[in-house]
Amino acid sequence: MKILDDLFYTETHEWVKLEGDTAYVGITDFAQQELGEIVYVELPEAGDTVTSGEPFGSVETSKAVEDVNSPISGEVLSVNSELEDSAETVNNSPFEDGWLIKVRLSDKNEISKLISAAAYKKIIEG
Repeated sequence: MKILDDLFYTETHEWVKLEGDTAYVGITDFAQQELGEIVYVELPEAGDTVTSGEPFGSVETSKAVEDVNSPISGEVLSVNSELEDSAETVNNSPFEDGWLIKVRLSDKNEISKLISAAAYKKIIEG
């Protein structure tokens, strides 16, 4: 199971890759493994606003639909439109090609509320 050291994580299994005042958001390798084969991804539109701790979309498997919570607040700059036709990319490449949204942060201080790779590893290992 991959956990990348340069990302921030949430206890609800989302990750954030920070690039200046923008951030990529996705679900973790652990989350995609627990969910199983992802068949559909529902995402917001570019221009929408997301709020830290609130759902912004969902991932659907053959067994369940799970909300994806935003780890940060801000404006959605873009969504990964490749997932419309290839939702399984989230399973195959959760940290690279399977990112969900790119957000312009409205409050960069929210990053300090996220957890490190080491802390996330402890959470998933129980």
